[in-house]
Amino acid sequence: MVLLLIVQLGLILLFLIIGWAILKKKDYWLLSGFANRPKEEQLQLIENGYPQRSGKLLITTAVGMFILLPLIFTPFKYTLEVQFGFMIVFLLTGYIYLSKYEILKKRKRSYILSTTLFIVIMGFTGIIMYIGYQDYQLVTRQDFFEITGVYGNVWSYEEVKRVELLEEMPKVTVRQNGFGLSTMAKGKFKVKEYGSSLLFIRKDSAPYIYIETDNKKIFINAKTPEQTKEWYNELKAISEE
Repeated sequence: MVLLLIVQLGLILLFLIIGWAILKKKDYWLLSGFANRPKEEQLQLIENGYPQRSGKLLITTAVGMFILLPLIFTPFKYTLEVQFGFMIVFLLTGYIYLSKYEILKKRKRSYILSTTLFIVIMGFTGIIMYIGYQDYQLVTRQDFFEITGVYGNVWSYEEVKRVELLEEMPKVTVRQNGFGLSTMAKGKFKVKEYGSSLLFIRKDSAPYIYIETDNKKIFINAKTPEQTKEWYNELKAISEE
């Protein structure tokens, strides 16, 4: 939570400073591509109010993010998604709106580019969120067990060295390659005292199964404590045969 708070405050401060510099100090060069425009185009954009409204957009985005900031301190589970979702959607739709203040000969192209960017980014974000929140299962077979879904794999029981049921999840320190979402973590993370590990966990949903194989350390739990214990009992019984 502390890291998320620092990132949020950093972004808010950055948007405020850049927006203020553009709006009040007329540092229009801070706008992407503005300094490379011909002088006459720069003057036309200023007359149309394009850079001034860009500054206001950044400041308004910062204010909106600041209003949403207290969500971090509530039990609401999707704080990360709401905060960054607001930032992305508000900025992208804002720049679509700002296309109307482009110079006339480039206005249509600006609408097309900004709208296309919005569709691509929202589509990509939607796919990533779908994959990140996709369910997984631990399935025991005759000679191996399988974890389904993205980052899942199969492991033979001969590889299993240790299976434990933990009441608390050890501290996760670094995401190496995976999805670190508000309610779920999947993929490769560094875990304190365990090192690089594969995580398939729903946060704040104890207990957790720890599986150590010849070359992997795995943490996993289910939607309910009962299901997690059932997975553990099945895996423990078969792996010890």
